[in-house]
Amino acid sequence: MPTVLIIDDNAAVAVALEVLFSLHDIDALRAASPEEGLAMLEKQGAGIDLVIQDMNFTADTTSGEEGIALFGEIRKLYPDLPVILLTAWTHLDAAVDLIKAGAADYLSKPWDDKRLIATVQNLLELGQANRVLRQRLQGDLRQRRELERFNLRGMVFADPATERVITLACQVARADVPVLISGPNGTGKERIAEIIQANSSVKDGPFVVLNCGALPAELIEAELFGADAGAYTGASKAREGKFEAADGGTLFLDEIGNLPLAGQMKLLRVLETGRFERLGSNRERQVQVRVISATNADLPAMIRAGTFREDLYYRLNVIELKLPPLASRPGDILPLARGFLGSGRRLRADAEAALLAHGWPGNVRELKNVMARASLLASGDEIVAADLGLPEATSSASSTDNEPDREAIVVALNRANGVVAQAAAELGLSRQALYRRMERLGIARP
Repeated sequence: MPTVLIIDDNAAVAVALEVLFSLHDIDALRAASPEEGLAMLEKQGAGIDLVIQDMNFTADTTSGEEGIALFGEIRKLYPDLPVILLTAWTHLDAAVDLIKAGAADYLSKPWDDKRLIATVQNLLELGQANRVLRQRLQGDLRQRRELERFNLRGMVFADPATERVITLACQVARADVPVLISGPNGTGKERIAEIIQANSSVKDGPFVVLNCGALPAELIEAELFGADAGAYTGASKAREGKFEAADGGTLFLDEIGNLPLAGQMKLLRVLETGRFERLGSNRERQVQVRVISATNADLPAMIRAGTFREDLYYRLNVIELKLPPLASRPGDILPLARGFLGSGRRLRADAEAALLAHGWPGNVRELKNVMARASLLASGDEIVAADLGLPEATSSASSTDNEPDREAIVVALNRANGVVAQAAAELGLSRQALYRRMERLGIARP
């Protein structure tokens, strides 16, 4: 239950407020003087969520100086604690100055119960959201400091979803087990594999990449395991395979779902024994290779269809890292866009809005191409929405209607980690206006 501290020398006022708050499931504490109120704040600490304070405590005093001094002391000691000022003597200039100094509201006695309760509930809700956000940010900061110990290969990210994947990648990097990275095309799976390699026990060994979807099925086995001369048409001399090239390091197999069944069986044997034979050879070779694989395919569905071996799937999938599509990690969009632009170029606000509103079906790869195009087309150092060539950018550049749509609201809420007040400020709306739009568009309150 939230707790409000009432600092007022009038016992009748304090009792009336206690009764009012009890009807709305709000606990109340009483202090009869500034000194007693500050002492209770020091004793209760974070247990007090809001303060309602009088402005005058000495008999026949109406200047408000005592209240101003008390407010200043609370503000200095507890800068994030919301304070409502309550007085029978309204001095407009003083009220304006105190609101500018950070007071949450300034109400006259006798107060309006509905307005007071609405103000208190809004402040308590915002305070709770801010506490959650601060805790989340503190956790994120600790996690970021932890990540500073690792080599992140220049990875640009800001979204918590990406950070979670990178954190797990760093945690499993030194474990000598296969890792499967799943996610749509263009999300950056190879970069995650590089991070694992760079922080592994074989970081000084080779990092070899094979895209299983870029080769004909009949050539994939030769690429993986090598071939002796004459092993197939055109093999005029012996060639080394990717496993031999990666010995003592890491082999990254992208689009592993494209590996044919015969190659899957041989790959499983190498993972289990470290041994293989080149095509056309009977001599076994031994290697020590860390295998990281990646896929955008539904491997369990392929297992059910008989096109992917179940035993290989479980051998590759000792640890799975799921990299979400770019649209599901909106916090990465602008940092990545700025990184692709390079120094000397900047994004105008309308370009940022267009980037955030776009669905990014091509993920990071599409964003990189869009920024390359914008760099070529921009007439100056500033990138505007029209330079991006996105459908949303074109329509927003020609429209004068600033009403945010559903997607813009969802993006703003995600960027604000669910804090409605913060999202509303980003959208240029009041909290109440944003709530109305959320209700109209069927967006659940965070």
